[in-house]
Amino acid sequence: MRRVVVLALLALALPMAAWASGIDLTNQFGSISISTAGITSVGSQLRSWGGFATGGSLGSVSFSTGALTSGSISAGGTFSATGSSFVVLGVGPWAKTLTGATKNPVTLFTGSFVGPINWTLTSAPGVKNLTYTLSGTITGMLYNGRIVTGTVTENLYTVNGQLLAGIGHIRMGTTNLAVPEPGTLGLLGTGLVGIAGMFRRKLIGA
Repeated sequence: MRRVVVLALLALALPMAAWASGIDLTNQFGSISISTAGITSVGSQLRSWGGFATGGSLGSVSFSTGALTSGSISAGGTFSATGSSFVVLGVGPWAKTLTGATKNPVTLFTGSFVGPINWTLTSAPGVKNLTYTLSGTITGMLYNGRIVTGTVTENLYTVNGQLLAGIGHIRMGTTNLAVPEPGTLGLLGTGLVGIAGMFRRKLIGA
């Protein structure tokens, strides 16, 4: 009985552990255009990738959303993921070394948002200097062909006059791409095989 409990716990824990690690990346600077048709970034710099940073630009991060589906641009609302995108490009020797590519720029990640994209007012309404967050879940492909999911939070600022003109600025964006560890996935497979073998022996014995 004790063996059954241990193996069951192992089977539940391993999938969570397999997705526990990931690639953290940040982006900074650049601007966004804002309208009810969607939000699109321009010129945001990739500042770090998986703990690697030089203090300068490592490439670029670009994103876009679908149309506004609820709420408003000024007070906050929700944008659709339909037609959205999220792309990370690396530039420089570090990107070529990481991926084995021979030319820059290197596509490190390409994907899109899934589900609703939240547009949240984080400053007091009506003030001159406005701050917002854009957040959501993304899915796509890494440079090595692996499909991953991730979470994105973009911290943005603007002023009333610029917001009316559909202009905003990127202060800082943070993204985590959840990547399964091959070694942990191997343990998961071993654990599941062990459970299957145990139940097979019990059935044969019965």
